[in-house]
Amino acid sequence: MDAARLDLAGRRVLVAGLGLSGRAATQALTARDAAVTTLDARSEQADLHDDSAVDLGATDLVIASPGWSPASPVLAAAAARGVPVWSEVELAWRLRADRADRAGRGTAGAAAGPAPWLAITGTNGKTTTVGMLASILTAAGLAAPAVGNVGTPVVEAAVDPELDVLAVELSSFQLHFTHTMAAHAAVVLNVAPDHLDWHGSLAAYTAAKARIYERVTVACVYGARDPLVERLVREADVADGARAVGTTSGAPAAGQIGLVDGVIADRAFHAPPDDPARQRSAAELGTLADLAHLAGPDGRVAPHVVADALAAAALARAHGVPAAAVREGLRAYRPGAHRTQLVATVDGVAYVDDSKATNAHAAAAALGGVAAGTAVWIAGGLAKGNRFEDLVADRVDRLRAVVLIGTDQRPWHEALARHAPAIPVVTIDPADTGTVMSRAVTAARRLARPGDTVLLAPACASMDQFTSYAHRGTAFVDAVGGLGLPAGA
Repeated sequence: MDAARLDLAGRRVLVAGLGLSGRAATQALTARDAAVTTLDARSEQADLHDDSAVDLGATDLVIASPGWSPASPVLAAAAARGVPVWSEVELAWRLRADRADRAGRGTAGAAAGPAPWLAITGTNGKTTTVGMLASILTAAGLAAPAVGNVGTPVVEAAVDPELDVLAVELSSFQLHFTHTMAAHAAVVLNVAPDHLDWHGSLAAYTAAKARIYERVTVACVYGARDPLVERLVREADVADGARAVGTTSGAPAAGQIGLVDGVIADRAFHAPPDDPARQRSAAELGTLADLAHLAGPDGRVAPHVVADALAAAALARAHGVPAAAVREGLRAYRPGAHRTQLVATVDGVAYVDDSKATNAHAAAAALGGVAAGTAVWIAGGLAKGNRFEDLVADRVDRLRAVVLIGTDQRPWHEALARHAPAIPVVTIDPADTGTVMSRAVTAARRLARPGDTVLLAPACASMDQFTSYAHRGTAFVDAVGGLGLPAGA
């Protein structure tokens, strides 16, 4: 297939998977007169329900939904035959529509051509960062939705001529089959072991994340104290003139964005490159006080939240957003549910829902926001073959007690016995799935003391006992509500 012209009329396209992105891809392809066949064993709406029914000899292109790994028989067979395999994100990039005349709308609204993409990936923090970024862009007067892994399929936004710029959250699954995307600016927030069952190795997972930097046109943003991600930036094949822009929780060097006495200072985009005062000046983008509404139960804004805000600010500034919009956008941002959300305070104990912490890296960040010795930690779930020794060893100082849920409890007991033998552990019998969270919250209440935090940060997937991390978080909120105070109070 000629990728440059992408004439889809009559092209025979197999869409593998009819989830949200698969349905959006099907709609976009059909609207362009492609001959679409859909494959999904779990969907009654699919044309085919078994890989053996696929005729790859009569297929010009495969669009793979995020849940389909490269090892899936139909995708492996397509690759072996030389049939292109694209993500829905790749399709979206190829189908981008030119922006309508938006003169007078925001900082870049009148620009011609397709809406630029500001792209975000990382093991953790993607959804918070993309939400902050969209809030900043909106504060600048731009039509700029958060799309991608956050919910709205990228292809729906990419073909909308009324949008000025896209804040795009991308998972490693989506990036694996994305081949030609050239983001305006991009960031890898962090890389920690996750989804290794899908990718096969940490190296393959990291390589998928690194794709976001390829062909970047303006700025590759990275944590200045993260040598792994800095290496990904250095190795990326970017457009001429693209810059590496570091973010730091300390005072920023030239070309970085960081903090000086609680002030978010921009030393990367504050002045033209030929300005002789550039090396001696900075622009104030806001202060930590602008993030105060995101503080934890102890009144502190967690370091990972600050890091996400710095990354969002850097991406927005790469697009030319004024400093005032960064401050306004950060003030206006509100996190989604189940992300370090204070549910209630009961008898002096804070109950915090971070069900979105589905891996060890995210759980470590959540525990890092709790004062030493005050966390009653509700952990566990579907371990996916992961171990938790490093997590427990690194965060044992935060723990008052642990309440274990989930079906994969053995690796937890081994890690806790080895690295936290003095910490009380209560195991919730997984047999009765329907009451597991209410029993966990009741056990946690008995263990907690005034001033403590009962923290749901499972470090595991949820599908062993819940339909999703959202279902798990909602069960926690409901259980806290059953303690005698309305949930959310």
